[in-house]
Order: sequence, then C-alpha cells, then structure tokens
Amino acid sequence: MPRFMTVSDPTPVAGGGLLSRRAFLQGAIVLGAGAAVSAEAADAHLTAALPSQKTLGRPFSGYGVPSRFEADVKRSIVPRYGAMAPGNGVSFTPLEFLQGIVTPAGLHFERHHNGVPDIDPAEHTLTVHGLVERPLRFGIDQLLRYPMTSRTMFIECSGNSARIAGTETPKLSCGQIHGLVSCSEWTGVTVRTLLEEAGVKPDARWVVAEGADAATLARSIPLSKMLDDAVLALYQNGERLRPEQGYPLRLVLPGWEGNMSIKWLHRLKLVDMPGQFRDETSHYTDLQPDGKALQFTFPMDVKSVITRLSPGWILQGAGLYEVSGLAWSGHGRIAAVEVSGDGGRTWAEAELREPVLSQCLTAFRVPWQWNGAPVALMSRARDERGHVQPRRADWMKAHGPNQRYHYNAVQAWRIDARGGIENAPL
Repeated sequence: MPRFMTVSDPTPVAGGGLLSRRAFLQGAIVLGAGAAVSAEAADAHLTAALPSQKTLGRPFSGYGVPSRFEADVKRSIVPRYGAMAPGNGVSFTPLEFLQGIVTPAGLHFERHHNGVPDIDPAEHTLTVHGLVERPLRFGIDQLLRYPMTSRTMFIECSGNSARIAGTETPKLSCGQIHGLVSCSEWTGVTVRTLLEEAGVKPDARWVVAEGADAATLARSIPLSKMLDDAVLALYQNGERLRPEQGYPLRLVLPGWEGNMSIKWLHRLKLVDMPGQFRDETSHYTDLQPDGKALQFTFPMDVKSVITRLSPGWILQGAGLYEVSGLAWSGHGRIAAVEVSGDGGRTWAEAELREPVLSQCLTAFRVPWQWNGAPVALMSRARDERGHVQPRRADWMKAHGPNQRYHYNAVQAWRIDARGGIENAPL
C-alpha cells in the first residue's frame, strides 16, 4: 500500500486526520513510497540487462488478455441454488482492484436467472408490437444500420449490498459486498427511434421487455422512460456485447435497477398496464417494516463506497494515505462526497475526479493522515437533486432488516492498530 508525504501544511479539516481535498488541487501531495538507493546502485541496475531484455517476448494474439500476474483480479461467483440451478446466481465486480470509472467488460458483474444462452445473431430478432400502428421485426444486421448513440453509465443490481442489509456483519471484501455495480460505455440505438417508427398508439402506457434466455425474464417499463433515455445496446466499451451481458442485444435503462435492463432482448410489447411478472411482484419489491411491500421503485438511490483502503488493503504504519472510492446515483450527477475518519462525527469534503457524469460512477479521493490508532472510515454522497446517502441506522429504521433491495446506507470500514481493515457497519 503506497504511503504519502506532504510538502505543505497538513492541518486536518475533520476529525480522524482527514486533510483538505485542495491539497490535491494545489499539488501539495507527493508520492513518498520509493526506496532510497545510492547513485552507484542505480547506475548498476540500469546498465545491466534485465531478465526480460534477454529473451524474445511472446508473439501476437488475436485478442488481448490480462497478465498472468493479475490472475487474482476476477469476479467472485455466488451460485444462488448451487448444483440444483447452476445458471442462477451472481458474480461480483472486484471494485477494490480497479481504478477509474469504466469497468472492464470481463469484470462487469453478472446476474443470471437461468444461465447464459448461446444465440446466433443471424437468427435473433427484435419484435416491436402491441399498441403500435405498425408492428415491426428487426434483425441484428438491420439494427446495426441505424445511427448509434454512446453513453457511459452504471448498471446496478437492486440486490447490491444486500449481504450487509441484515443484522450480521460478514467479513467480506468491498467487491463481495458492493460489487453488483459496474460502469461501461454502452453504444446502440435509442428505443425512441424504433417506437416512433412503429407508431405509438394513444392508449399505450407501458412496455413489456422480454429476454430470450431460458428464464424468459420480463419486466414492465413505463413508456415515458423508454421514450426518454433507454438504449438498445449492441456494444459495450467499444466491442460487441459479451454473451453474459446480453449478446447480441440488450436493453439499458440509465439509473434504474439492473433487472430491468433486459439481456438477450427479443421483444418489446406496448401495453396499457404493467404485466405483473414474477420479477416485479414476488421479487424486486421493497418489503417494509409493517409487512407491506413497495412495488415499481425503479431508480437506484445515491450511494458511495470507499474502495482504496477497504478489506484486503494493509496499511504500512502511520502516515499519509489517499482514501478513494466511487459514488453514483440513478437520479443524476453526484454533487459531493464527504469522508469521515472518526465514525461519522465529523466529515471532510472529497475531491470529485473528472468526468462527473449523470447516472455514471464518479471517482472521489481525499488525503488522510493516519496516526496509527483504530478508526472507522466512511463516505456519504449527495446527488444534484439533493438526495443524501443515509446512515445505516436510519436506513434500517425506514426499511427494516429483512429488505433485500435498494440498500444504499453509508458503509463503514474499521481499521485496527495493525493496519487491517474489515467491514464494520455503524
């Protein structure tokens, strides 16, 4: 873990040793983790041939893969029903290993209800029907002829962070708790383009989106959302979709719960009322303390998590460190992120790293002077519409410990005197 040193006034701006974010803006923080060597040793190292300079490198490959030394950077897979249903489960993005806001396609989280289908794009079609003037059917080659739009945005499973939404305190990594969120550049055709071509009838209010997987996953989506910013994605991060991300065609609904961004999309049916499907009645509803459940709570609320200085990191003694992480909101842009080094008693504003985009992961960072004593690090985010990430106790009071969806409470990481870090909800 890199340590830092400062060349300007390290006066704390909040309890627990948090320093002003302006130290980054003013160039006051410099890396101080290099090992000192003599001039003679440096010259000897640079004039002698390195092992990698004595042999030919590997030849070209048709498709690049990560270094073998990065084999531990991979998704954590959790099958929901084990051997009974091997295609039903999730895989978590290892957030603590990543930097920036774009998730590599091979590390994007997965949620499948009945495995990943193998679909020939030459045979796959999308049908637009129901309450339209002209029912239409599109092949993938036809969709590829339309003007494309690109947008970088997150997709988050509404069950993200549910592993800590109860009364237990699991000892898991950041990614194993919060890794059902990922961010990509999605490229494709706007849904509005196809709906206008089909002609929307006046009594249409909802659109049923259905996937071609073995689960036949279907969700009801308000027509207003489909006409606003919904995208029929054909590309992810510049390349064609991966099979586990819906190849050859998926729906992407910016800011809304991931279950609604139907993968392997094969039909859009315009209707006058929601279909009341399994995944919008018995699942993906918000159970309340009084036993009632909220239905159709689509947007993902404002949220943040510290990724750098999270479980798996080991602090190498007292000193100056960078605390950084990610924030996002389904309601728009992140307006501010605050970090606490004293369990939430005082807060320091973090620097938001550009770009700060709507419904997209936003990176933040703040310098922190650790004195070597046990502390609790926390972050809380606020979006442009004024939504603020709640404390865990407040979220539990509002929703109860049995609620599995839309958990967005403040995450606390407890650091002990040895520099070890673990999950410690406060």
